[in-house]
Amino acid sequence: MIKKVLIANRGEIALRIIRALREMGIDSAVVFSEADRDSRHVRQADEAYCIGPAPSSQSYLSVESVIKAAKQSGADAVHPGYGFLSENAAFARRCIEEGLVFIGPGPEAMEAMGTKTTARKIMADAGVPVVPGTLEAVAGLEEAQQEAEKAGYPVMLKASAGGGGKGMRLVNSAGELDSAFRDASSEAEKSFCDGSLYIEKAIVKPRHIEVQVLCDSHGNAIHLGERECSIQRRHQKIVEEAPSPFVTPELREKMGEIALRAARAVNYVNAGTIEFLMAPDGNFYFMEMNTRLQVEHAVTEVVTGVDIVKEQVRIADGERLGLEQKDVAMRGWAIECRIYAEDPMSNFLPCPGKVVAVRLPEGPGVRVDSSIYGSGEVSIHYDPMIARVITWGAGRREAIEVMRRALEEFQIVGIRSNRDFLRRIVEHPEFQRGELDTGFIARNMGSGEYGPPDSHPVAEIAAAIVALESSRRGSSPRVPGKEISAWRLALREGSK
Repeated sequence: MIKKVLIANRGEIALRIIRALREMGIDSAVVFSEADRDSRHVRQADEAYCIGPAPSSQSYLSVESVIKAAKQSGADAVHPGYGFLSENAAFARRCIEEGLVFIGPGPEAMEAMGTKTTARKIMADAGVPVVPGTLEAVAGLEEAQQEAEKAGYPVMLKASAGGGGKGMRLVNSAGELDSAFRDASSEAEKSFCDGSLYIEKAIVKPRHIEVQVLCDSHGNAIHLGERECSIQRRHQKIVEEAPSPFVTPELREKMGEIALRAARAVNYVNAGTIEFLMAPDGNFYFMEMNTRLQVEHAVTEVVTGVDIVKEQVRIADGERLGLEQKDVAMRGWAIECRIYAEDPMSNFLPCPGKVVAVRLPEGPGVRVDSSIYGSGEVSIHYDPMIARVITWGAGRREAIEVMRRALEEFQIVGIRSNRDFLRRIVEHPEFQRGELDTGFIARNMGSGEYGPPDSHPVAEIAAAIVALESSRRGSSPRVPGKEISAWRLALREGSK
């Protein structure tokens, strides 16, 4: 029996896991860097262990430091969350060697899916449709030119060890290939210490649709339907929803069967996600498998009622799946927007800094996964995502309307965010009609349509109060402790 879990992560995902463990009666221990000493995940966990200075390479990415903390805490298991060490096969293997349960797939499955070219070959051999292109990395520019001509332009250059859109370039013609190849390879080398690239035929106006799977160690496997993840900026998802407005029940069944075939091809155990590219004609192709919990897992939880984190823990503890495929049903519609501390008016430049005050949306149909609070800080050292806002409705239209209201309620003072950019996405006619593809933002949200954020009276009142109080104290605009009572008063008045 797992009685204590060390969470090898930070921020909102650490909090998400803490809550699931607490409901299961399992103790939680967390790790933190010196920069995160006052973070919410440190405050809410049962135990917390400092594992190093702010840079993630010296803390959250340090296998030795995390293992030491796990042993010191007396944890039975380690949950990696997402990011950091979550898809590091060597870390998973080390946990097992140290007698710790790794809450995730085995290292063999991670290694098989960790390199995209290897994954493509495995999937092709298993009868899973893959995008036409090379099954192995090209030897260099000359071979890339030959394979691109064979596939036919446009093509995509992709990093063999890639993820998150790094080392990826769209090439529309032979004249673009030379510079695109150099740039993609250089970016892949910097990001993954592996500059190798492979080539895929570019699917014009594709949808990005993924299928959540759960597989136990007893041979049982189910899928939890699909998520639409086509709204992306620079290949990074920022709006997701479940189900997809494009997928019919018949197509859902077919995609689910293919996803389970993909998982079984690598003897997968635990929660995983099969990602597909879907052409406008409905044909879909394997893109990659994420061998971890996904950022967007919440939309699937909301529409299926399945707590994926709890299922991860039960599976890792050797339990059988408590559900069969016939028990899975998608009820209503869920949409997720990722809130980032960044400035859309300055080329989405990250905006770390002190949070003076924050008001998170509430009410029916709203879930917020976030680690920010009114006297916290968004660190320069880590990813600038500060919250995930998830809304539910009986249908897609209702879920959109709840999201519009939730984004309007979301208020943060002290740093800038992409909130208004997200509002314009969900209010766009194409989004509302479900006409989605991965080029949506590039096509619709350029300078012609995206202007300065609308002013908001509550935020303006709060900022004025903060500035006034700071000037009276002769200090910089910071409002710690009880001194934020004026802000709270203004916020309450503005929300009436």
